[in-house]
Amino acid sequence: MRAALALLLLFSAVRAEHRGKAYVRDKVCQEFKTLGKEDFRTLTIVANSRKFSNATFEEISHLVREIVSLAETCCAEGADPSCYDDGSSALSAKSCGGDSPFPAHAGTAGCCAQEGLEQKLCLAALRHPPQELPRYLQPSNEELCQAFKKDPKDFADRFLHEYASSYGQAPLPVLLGSTRTFLSMVSTCCISPAPTACFLKEKLERKTLSLLTLMSNRVCSRFAVYGKDKVTFSYLASLAQKMPAASFEDLFPLAEDAAEVFSQCCDSVAEDCMQKKLSEHTAKACGALSARDERFADCCKGKNLMQNYFCISALPPAPTPTLPEAQKPTDGQLCGEEGARHAKRYLFELARRHTSVPDAFLGKLYDTCQRVRGECCSAQDPPACLDSKHRRMEAELPPFLAKAGQLCGQYTELNFLDFKKRLRESLVKTLPDASPELLGQLVEQRAEFASTCCPPNAPPLYCTAKVSGELGEACGGGSCLLG
Repeated sequence: MRAALALLLLFSAVRAEHRGKAYVRDKVCQEFKTLGKEDFRTLTIVANSRKFSNATFEEISHLVREIVSLAETCCAEGADPSCYDDGSSALSAKSCGGDSPFPAHAGTAGCCAQEGLEQKLCLAALRHPPQELPRYLQPSNEELCQAFKKDPKDFADRFLHEYASSYGQAPLPVLLGSTRTFLSMVSTCCISPAPTACFLKEKLERKTLSLLTLMSNRVCSRFAVYGKDKVTFSYLASLAQKMPAASFEDLFPLAEDAAEVFSQCCDSVAEDCMQKKLSEHTAKACGALSARDERFADCCKGKNLMQNYFCISALPPAPTPTLPEAQKPTDGQLCGEEGARHAKRYLFELARRHTSVPDAFLGKLYDTCQRVRGECCSAQDPPACLDSKHRRMEAELPPFLAKAGQLCGQYTELNFLDFKKRLRESLVKTLPDASPELLGQLVEQRAEFASTCCPPNAPPLYCTAKVSGELGEACGGGSCLLG
C-alpha cells in the first residue's frame, strides 16, 4: 500500500481543495485506480476509524460506503469532471442533516453554519480525541475463527474499525502493516488442519510488528499531548530512573534523539520511518550505555534492534541510589539563555533520586517549572518572584515526591492483592473513623489510579488530571504550586 499513503490527507475528500478541484479529483482517482476498490476501502476504514475513534462501527460503515461510492462513480471512465466536486458537496450536506448517519461530533453544528469550501474544510478538520486506554481485546483463536467463518468480510471490517480506533496514534504505515498481517494470519490459520500450531507460528512472526504498533501508539499519544520538549524530558527521566548512575550529559543527547524520532515518524506516511529511525536510535543507546550498565548490555545483545528497544523500554526502574541533595539552579541560570536546559537538569537529578516516581508525577513537576519560569523570568522583579516560588516548592515538593514514591513503589513491588491490603492498612491509620464501605471505596479508587498511572505506559491526559486530585492533600487540598 506504499502508493496509497498519500491518501491520508485526502480521506475527508476536501482537505486539499484549496489546490484546486481537479487536483483533488485526480489525486483520489489515481489512488483509487492504483489500489483497486478493496484496498482503497480498507484504507478508508482504517483512516476514518483513527480519525473518529469514538464512532460506532455503523457510523464508520456509512461514511466508508459514501467515500468509496464517490470514488468509484467519479473515477470511472467518462465521468463528468464536476462529479467529484458535486458529490463531495452532497456528502457535506448529508453530514449537516439532522439525521446524519455519519460519526457525531460536537463541532459539526459550527461547521454547518458556514458555507461552500469553508464548510467542507471545517468538516474535514473535525476529529475525535484518541482513545487513551485502548479498548480492543484480542479474542481467543477459537473465537476469531468462529467469527471469521461466519462472515469473513464483516469480521475483517469490524476488526479494522476496532483496532484502528484503539491504536489510532500509531503511524498509519505501522497500523496498516499490523492489521494486514493479522488478517492474513486469521485467514490462513482458520482453514489450517493444525490451527493451534499455525497461530503460534504466525504470532511469533508478527511479534515485532505487533509490539511496534502498541509501543508507537503509546509514544505518539504522549508526543501528541506533551509536545517535543516535554517528551524529551519524559524520555530523559525514564532513562535516569533505569540508570541513575549515568550523568545528564550521558543521557540528554539520547532523549533529544528519541524525541526527534517521534517528531519525524509519528505523523509520517513513509512506510518504514518508525522502525528504521528507532533502530538507529537503539544502536546509539546501546553504543553509549551497554558498557555502563549490565541490564542495558543484556538488552543490547540481540541482533534485532527493535527487540532490543522493546527490552530497554520494559526495564523497570533501578533501586533508588544514595546521592547527595540535588543542586538547584540559580536565578540567573533559570532565566538565562540556557534556562530550559538548567530546569531539565534539575528535574533529571530529582528523577534519578526518586526512581519510583513515574512519568505522570514528574510531568507535573515539569509543567510547574515551565510555568514558574514563564511567570518569574518576565516579572518586574524576577529574583523576588523566584524566591517566593522556591519557598512554596520547598514546602510542597518533599511530601509530593514521598507520596508518589510510596504509592507507586508499593504498586511495583507487591502483587495486586497485597498492594490493596497495604492501601487499606494505610487508610485505616489515616481515617480511623471511616466506615468499611468508605474504606473499600477509597481502596478501589487508589488501586485503580495506581494500576493506570504508575506504569510507564500511563495515559498522559488522564493521569495528569488525576495526579492533582490524588495527591492534592500533600499540598493543601490542591491549592498549591504543583496543582
